[in-house]
Amino acid sequence: MKKKYHLYLTADERRVILDCLIDMKNELIRTGHYTDAIDEIIILLTKAKIKRVRIKEVQP
Repeated sequence: MKKKYHLYLTADERRVILDCLIDMKNELIRTGHYTDAIDEIIILLTKAKIKRVRIKEVQP
């Protein structure tokens, strides 16, 4: 049975991760390696639902 994990990312964090994945894919293409795994992750990230979550700050 697969475990499912949920990541809650801001728009900036999502953009940074996507940029890094694209850079990694370009490096793999440049060196002649397969990019199947990176492609799957990019597709999952771009098709993921965007959910707005309220964050409550706790004062110590």
